[in-house]
Amino acid sequence: MSERLASPQGDSLRVGHRLALGWEIITSGLAELWSHKIRSALTLTLLMLGVFALVVLTSVLDGVIDKVSTGFEGMSWDGTLVLVQKSPETSAERSRFAMSSGLRMEDVSRLTAPHDRVMNFVPRGTRRVSARMASGSERAFAIGVTPDYFPAMNRRIALGRGLTEDDQRRRSPVAVLGSSLASKLLGGADPVGRDIFVEGMPFHVVGVLAPLMIFSEDTWMDANGILVPLEAFMDRLETDHVLAQLGVKLKNVRDMKEVSALMLNRARQAHHGIEDVEVVDLDADKARNYRNFMEQMHSWRIVIANLAGTVLLVGGVGILSVMLISLSDRRYEIGLRKSMGATDQEIFAQFLLEAVVLAVLGALGGSLAGGVVCKLLSDQFPYGLMLNPMGLLAAWAVALALAVVFGLYPAFRAMRMSPMEAMR
Repeated sequence: MSERLASPQGDSLRVGHRLALGWEIITSGLAELWSHKIRSALTLTLLMLGVFALVVLTSVLDGVIDKVSTGFEGMSWDGTLVLVQKSPETSAERSRFAMSSGLRMEDVSRLTAPHDRVMNFVPRGTRRVSARMASGSERAFAIGVTPDYFPAMNRRIALGRGLTEDDQRRRSPVAVLGSSLASKLLGGADPVGRDIFVEGMPFHVVGVLAPLMIFSEDTWMDANGILVPLEAFMDRLETDHVLAQLGVKLKNVRDMKEVSALMLNRARQAHHGIEDVEVVDLDADKARNYRNFMEQMHSWRIVIANLAGTVLLVGGVGILSVMLISLSDRRYEIGLRKSMGATDQEIFAQFLLEAVVLAVLGALGGSLAGGVVCKLLSDQFPYGLMLNPMGLLAAWAVALALAVVFGLYPAFRAMRMSPMEAMR
């Protein structure tokens, strides 16, 4: 007898019996769900929402991080320093700075003398102005720049053209509009070829900037600004010839310290020994902004995990209630199965696997819905939007773990029920 049980045929019979039992458990679980559609739908909806939220939001966060990182890399800040007017910190500095005219257009020729370690110089003037077109008016920024500003600071042209050396030489009243300002004034219509009135003075629109990712005050001003030749800006809009800043693009970032000292020395000589100009390292500024951004993303990950976990926990409570109701409705079935030879372990496995079937269906529905949403949003991100594998794995793991935890109590109650008690 023992030899027959230990034979390959006996092993195959036991395996076949377990497979048949497992299939019966799955089908009976699905039948139970189908027989209580509203109750099952509510439970599955909570599980689906939890999995959906965790999958989609973690994937979107990955996409946002990719998009923002791409934007930071494309800002052309590596190896760029900026000279700006220094604010006086003491009364003595205030008195000394008053003897200097500050950073002005007249300094450009001396400050931008060629240097073998500098790729190009990018002077910039800014002023808040009133801009008007036939379609409406807006408060905006007039920004005076040279043609080198566009390639140096990665400002791409979406429509028309950028500023040219001929515009600079002729001091032409032409303008390139920021994408946000163009949208506000014209609502998507092409402004190229039209005139825009800046403080009542006409400028001919020759181009529109491509949309910018806003990481700094400069990018926000450019997106909402009117970029005009620096000379025309000084002649028509900034008669005091005040420069907002002078950008210096280096050939090698390792020369940052040396070129910073060079530019400060040039500014000191131009201002007769008065040190009223300071250097801002845009590369360090970018690193600080990026670090702050990543800290915010980490905080959002915690918020998303808590939100999805709460929804999944409520779904787990739903599984508990469904299984308890199922236990109450199927007492006779449990007693009948036990009286026909079903073991406590088989009854326990039946109820526990039914809870797992619920979790699998909910997780599957949430994953499929999340995949569809990610597909629809894919075009909005530079590298597409793929499902976050860790988010997907975490969602499934939490859903299945909750199913096991909340399914244990009903399974234990079913297992410990005597046939006579169950069939009474």
